[in-house]
Amino acid sequence: MFTSIAEFEKDWTRESGNTQKYLDALTDSSLSQAVNNDHRTLARMAWHIAVTLPEMMKHTGLTVTSLDEKAPVPKKAAEIQKAYKTVAKELLDQVKENWKDEDLAIEDNLYGEQWKRGATLEVLLRHEIHHRGQMSVLMRQAGVAVPGVYGPSKEEWTGYGAPVPEV
Repeated sequence: MFTSIAEFEKDWTRESGNTQKYLDALTDSSLSQAVNNDHRTLARMAWHIAVTLPEMMKHTGLTVTSLDEKAPVPKKAAEIQKAYKTVAKELLDQVKENWKDEDLAIEDNLYGEQWKRGATLEVLLRHEIHHRGQMSVLMRQAGVAVPGVYGPSKEEWTGYGAPVPEV
């Protein structure tokens, strides 16, 4: 659970930047990739990450208005990329402008449970990381190079002068 706004800002800046790297790698032709017909497409997964920001934060009293949580999934990768970049920045701005460290201990009703705001921010971050992991599989299936976020991806190893890892 986050106990300071500065701590959240540091983690959010890093992780939303990692998510942006994933989204920026998407192509229009990759958006329809799904594990199978009854699972989310890559576009739906990426959009879910973006629209969760205003959806989840409305339960905390923050108003994130740059993206409507019910907006339809865009058909173009550039639209998803731009929307996420805008909403991720707005979320951080809203937290910094409207909350103080002590506000992170305030409890809000989220999904029938009482969550401290610091925990809500942590869940939001982990939710994004979780879906980014799912996206990495769909991206590979769609032939999109996965960006490295906690070290080089398979495609990036040679840029570091290292051999590609054995499979």
